[in-house]
Amino acid sequence: MSKRNPITKGNICFLTCTVTDWVDVFTRPIYKHVITNSLNYCQKNKGLNIHAWCLMSNHLHMIASAEEDKCLSDILRDFKKYTSKEIVKAIHENPESRREWMLDRFQFKAKYMKHVDFKFWQEGNEAKEIHTEQFLLQKIDYIHNNPVVAEIVDEAMNYKYSSACDYAGEKGLVDVVLV
Repeated sequence: MSKRNPITKGNICFLTCTVTDWVDVFTRPIYKHVITNSLNYCQKNKGLNIHAWCLMSNHLHMIASAEEDKCLSDILRDFKKYTSKEIVKAIHENPESRREWMLDRFQFKAKYMKHVDFKFWQEGNEAKEIHTEQFLLQKIDYIHNNPVVAEIVDEAMNYKYSSACDYAGEKGLVDVVLV
């Protein structure tokens, strides 16, 4: 759990998980699928509720909460630990022109950490608890418009790695609990 932005049990939070050094890892589908598969797993098996999400090239935004008897911080810890290992493994095992450079960045960040060879995610989740409907709607709009602002798509609902299509009445890659 982040000491700067702690997550209070039972609250809905706006979260940002950022790749170490803002490395653009999520430019290849294989790495994106690690994230979407893991989000779906955490929903089905760990009690994660995702209300909105968007995966960009080097970070993941989510509005999320945990089921009543679960702890969102614990779920995020497990998610980041698992995805870190799986993405580093995928970088090793698949064609990747940036392999040496990316692994070097992740190894350098892990240099002084015990029992860790690679540091994929930055510390913390930049958690901001949501207490008002206005803040919630602002963050959903911000999340969904990230790919539009980055000029990846013209319309938010056309970005595959986001919940914008769910809010437009379509089914996306990750189950979403609409708010």
